[in-house]
Amino acid sequence: MEKGFDIRLLEDRDREQWQHIWGEYLRFYETKLPLETYSRTFSRLIDNNFSNLNCLVAHSNDTLHGLVHYIFHPDAWETTDVCYLQDLFTLKEMRQQGIATALIQAVYEAADINGTPSVYWMTQEFNQKARNLYDQVASVTPFIIYQR
Repeated sequence: MEKGFDIRLLEDRDREQWQHIWGEYLRFYETKLPLETYSRTFSRLIDNNFSNLNCLVAHSNDTLHGLVHYIFHPDAWETTDVCYLQDLFTLKEMRQQGIATALIQAVYEAADINGTPSVYWMTQEFNQKARNLYDQVASVTPFIIYQR
């Protein structure tokens, strides 16, 4: 724990803290989800047989400080799976300590171990603080996302 925190996989004992952190992330994006979605997502994240959806957490001792959800999936343009970094969040009081960078790097490592060279994500245009970090660890693409 050189930096005051470590990164590890989400564990069953993390349920309450994970839900709080993910809830803060969703509030940032002005989104609410029903409790059953939290329950289903958490169950899938800790299920070793459901290996496409994953979660890493930044922690010190028994306290979680941040999380990242990432998904491995096939891609028609690639011969390997790709990795979608879906959710990344650090609690406000723990920001500016390298947690988000460490979580992204940990996803990169997990993708490399999985044989998945491509990792991608999206953020809202106004999220300038996050974009400043993302500009340091990845390349922005010219794609615009549409959604039904």
